[in-house]
Formats: sequence, structure tokens, C-alpha cells
Amino acid sequence: MSSKDVDATLKAFQQVVSDTVAKGDEKISIPGFLSFEQVDRAAREGRNPSTGETIQIAASKAVKVTAGSALKNAAAGK
Repeated sequence: MSSKDVDATLKAFQQVVSDTVAKGDEKISIPGFLSFEQVDRAAREGRNPSTGETIQIAASKAVKVTAGSALKNAAAGK
């Protein structure tokens, strides 16, 4: 494949993952490789590392990326 085709394919993949995660109702999985999903973070209490003062951290949404078994095995040299 040409570099232009690879770039277009990766941009399309990024768009699909971004759109799906933004909706928050589905998990995208590439079996054995990676999965992407939206998760909710609860409001919590934290500390300012500079002053030690207690602060309130608002609830938010985040993206959870999980490595699949094949990727984990490759990283472990198996």
C-alpha cells in the first residue's frame, strides 16, 4: 500500500473510534489487540500537591484503552 493509502486508512479508523467512544454506548474491540470504551469517573476528593490543600475533583468522562491478550503476550516475549 502507498503511504497515502495507509494514512487515509488510519485517519478513517481514528474517526470511527472517536465517534463511537464519544457516543459512549459501545465498546470497540480488535480481538487480541486493543479495545476502546468510554468510562465515567466519579466526583472525588483530591489534594493539591503543592499546598496539600483538599480540593474537589468534578465527575468526568474518560477513554479506557485495554491491551488484548495477543498484544500482552507479545510485550512479554511469548
